[in-house]
Amino acid sequence: MVSLAESIRGAFSGLAVSDAPPDRLSYARDLWPRHHIGVTAGRLAASEPGAIVWPRTSEEVAAVVAFCAREGIPVVPYGAGSGVCGGILPDARTVVVDLKRLARFRRFDPEQGLLDVEAGAMGIRLEEDLERRGHTVGHFPSSILCSTVGGWVAARGAGQTSGRYGKIEDMVASLECVDGRGELATLRRRTLGPDLTPLVVGSEGVLCVVTSVGLRLHRAPAHRAFAAYSFADVPRGAEAIRTLYQAGLRPAVCRLYDPFDSALARRGTHRASAAAGHAPGPAEVTPGRKRGLARMAPGAGAAVLRQILRRPGALNGLVDGLGARLLGGSTLVLVFEGERAPAEDERARAHALALGAGAKDLGEAPARHWLEHRYSVSYRQAPMFMAGTFADTMEVSAPWSSLLALYAAVRRALSPHVFVMAHMSHAYPDGCSIYFTFAGTGRDPADAEARYDRTWRAAMTAALGAGGTLSHHHGVGRSKAPMLGAELGHGVALIGALRRAWDPAGILNPGNLMPREDDPGAAVTQAPTVPPPRDPTLDAASQLVHASGATSLAVVERVLAAHDLTLGLDPAALARGDDTTVAAWLAAGAPGAADPWLDPVDHLVAGFSARLPSGAELALRPAPRRAVGPDLYALFHGTRERVGRVTGAYLRAHARGAAAAALPVGLDRNPSLDAAEGAFIERALAAARLA
Repeated sequence: MVSLAESIRGAFSGLAVSDAPPDRLSYARDLWPRHHIGVTAGRLAASEPGAIVWPRTSEEVAAVVAFCAREGIPVVPYGAGSGVCGGILPDARTVVVDLKRLARFRRFDPEQGLLDVEAGAMGIRLEEDLERRGHTVGHFPSSILCSTVGGWVAARGAGQTSGRYGKIEDMVASLECVDGRGELATLRRRTLGPDLTPLVVGSEGVLCVVTSVGLRLHRAPAHRAFAAYSFADVPRGAEAIRTLYQAGLRPAVCRLYDPFDSALARRGTHRASAAAGHAPGPAEVTPGRKRGLARMAPGAGAAVLRQILRRPGALNGLVDGLGARLLGGSTLVLVFEGERAPAEDERARAHALALGAGAKDLGEAPARHWLEHRYSVSYRQAPMFMAGTFADTMEVSAPWSSLLALYAAVRRALSPHVFVMAHMSHAYPDGCSIYFTFAGTGRDPADAEARYDRTWRAAMTAALGAGGTLSHHHGVGRSKAPMLGAELGHGVALIGALRRAWDPAGILNPGNLMPREDDPGAAVTQAPTVPPPRDPTLDAASQLVHASGATSLAVVERVLAAHDLTLGLDPAALARGDDTTVAAWLAAGAPGAADPWLDPVDHLVAGFSARLPSGAELALRPAPRRAVGPDLYALFHGTRERVGRVTGAYLRAHARGAAAAALPVGLDRNPSLDAAEGAFIERALAAARLA
């Protein structure tokens, strides 16, 4: 019988193909921590791909996908395998397409501020190359040493400097894609629409294979300004961040660590300083995660660690009982960057805000030390698993009005199962992300896996119940897929319709993002809908106004004006004056809205509801930059109601006079539409309309 690899070799001359056992094992899965529990018990991957291919051009990718579509062979796009949600899990019938040989710069245009780079480019090499040229993309995920540009797009990732440059979706100007039929097209971002790049960002390889990405370029920062503060507790630190971002400040790095994580940081820095032969100053703090627990793991400490983690409820209770005051409070790290004068000015303004909020100044040392060790913390899980324990992270987000309830609810849900700590990062004017780190153990690997699963179910249920998201930047994969409907509701059906339009044979990464129908976890609950209000309602803490689609923009502005807020629209750009409704305005692409390229940290619509021609209702609660599949709002922005009508929207309001400093940009805001892209868009809109 001819093997899968032999079939591909016969069909393609010169294409690198392998089915060697080491390669099949290496490409069997990603870095989902649940897998690591089995590895520590000596269990290798349960299934492996039938073949791995290494194309060198987009045309080769398209040819391979077309061949697999004809033969009914599943295809899994592969970057560097650093995902942590189970997005890679091929079987023996599957071809893994490793894209790392597509790593060239196709276009470097500093004048326009554009880099076109192939999807297989490794993150750290990309940024090092750009730095030598005096530029940056501004995307620095903790996984930058082992992740690719295509992986960033697929997972809808965030980098450590998102506070200035935004998430990956804010950086994408275009995407070259191969759909499930093997057809190649380039999707381009447009401020007025139609723009379907948000449907590919976060699609995790189930809609198409990304082969090249147009990314926005920035001048490399000429200067960095550092600051750090200690707050009495998490709520006061979070309130300071909210005030800072809503005042128009945009620190590239903004991270608030809870009291326990901050206390571990101080202890870790003291040890490091003592080993270096000097005593640390009182402000030498290095916030991070997994340091103290991981340090206990080797040798005899492993048994002690397992004993400690067998009673997580008591351990969490002890930490809570100590209180923020005894643990030393919460540490906020800030890094501003850009030209010297603006960066120093923003630091000075942030300093005044922090002290006004009751913070203690820690000086520059904690922030400088954080920058120096910014990546090392992501590679300290191995000792935990070697010790017979497990560790994982969960990143969620919510508007400011729900953030502290989210923090408390997830901590409460995790505490009986695992030891938990957290920090807040990736902040926006309307909300923030919370990054939970947790560790646990079991009597044996099977018990540890069961505890791991219970932990995640409890945490996800709590997050959604508190008004949060399932993911802010790690994506969904298989780990969160069973809960997808609880957040997206009818959005699950819309994603399914898009898959059928772009991948009719269903070969692209089956089982990821949305489970297969025969998967026991495929049953999903439906997200609750929130009827749009008759009159606009304001969430003042989050600066979000919830308006019915039938409400005129003039009415929205009058409601906001009573609170000294505004949508910040350009009246001259509104097509139909004061009578323009929210629904009509969004369907036209929101003319007159703030240019999203100028302040990538802000966004226009945080959540929305829509009615489809079928009568189905789509409702997405407000959240700052969820990474729970594609951004379905793209189906309605600037598409002239071809998919459906927006019935309500959560719009970003702005304090008068609090605009962020605009980032220079020379990109074309509304590029022309070619035939290939037009065909992609037509298929997507037609399919979504029928969902």
